[in-house]
Amino acid sequence: MTMTDAPEPDIPVDAGLAAALVAAQHPDLAGPIVRLANGWDNAMFRLGEHHLVRLPRRTIAAGLVLHEQRWLPGIARRVSVPVPAPVRIGRPAPELGFDFPWSILPWFDGASAADVEPSARAAAAASLAAFVAELGVPAPADAPVNAYRGVPLAERDEVVRGRLERGFGAGLAVAPESEKIEALRAVWDRSLAANPWSGPPIWQHGDLHPANLVLAASGDLAAVVDFGDVCAGDPACDLATAWLTFGAPARAAFRAEVERRRETDDAMWDRARGWALVLGSAIVDTIGTGGRLGRVGVHALDEVLAD
Repeated sequence: MTMTDAPEPDIPVDAGLAAALVAAQHPDLAGPIVRLANGWDNAMFRLGEHHLVRLPRRTIAAGLVLHEQRWLPGIARRVSVPVPAPVRIGRPAPELGFDFPWSILPWFDGASAADVEPSARAAAAASLAAFVAELGVPAPADAPVNAYRGVPLAERDEVVRGRLERGFGAGLAVAPESEKIEALRAVWDRSLAANPWSGPPIWQHGDLHPANLVLAASGDLAAVVDFGDVCAGDPACDLATAWLTFGAPARAAFRAEVERRRETDDAMWDRARGWALVLGSAIVDTIGTGGRLGRVGVHALDEVLAD
């Protein structure tokens, strides 16, 4: 079943609003504005040749923009892959009917990894592993905490089991007692049984799936975008990209490069597989299987079973 490619918005945004915000607060950057995409939480508009306007489209996530604005400049200095550290900070503008923070970001040339076949993402495995290792250092005490990312997997147990009991609603159109659902339950049980993370909270992107990866013409990683879920916690959460993004051969290359760069263990990878199930099931249960993001969700669920 095909649904929309993102949850319905509760903040009305369009190109006219984006243009008005830029003109009012950053007139020196004013230029042609074109809507590019609706993300899960934000709408993106290209601004001229070199910039992107990012406006929250859901009240529940609007405050996450502040996390990006505060923490991305420091992250950008630490990682070798370009990330969208804000070029300008946008203020709430109640006079324009928009009472939320927003940002102007750099524009990155390339293709979204969600728009190419999983086999075409393989060239990015080593670079993405390097990014995860560079980002994944102990975070300061005031780093953001996210109730949905990087937490102990047991805290996501109720919601994941609910999705499995429903057979993901109309998303996969499979019976809750089907072999596929039973196999996914077994994956989830194994992930829950893995030793939990006992180290310090580790920086993580929090939403490291193909729609947030920009690929160069060579297929290598050109940029990592959308840090709305940036937080600190169990590093296994970002390692879930091994199943969200890649097929088996590239996943093995990704894992080998991560292990070359930092210490992991089997429990961490078991939890990472569980996080791939958390994220893949959230996508399919919420928006279905159609569209670029829906396909990411289906791919993730298939890949956690492929291992």
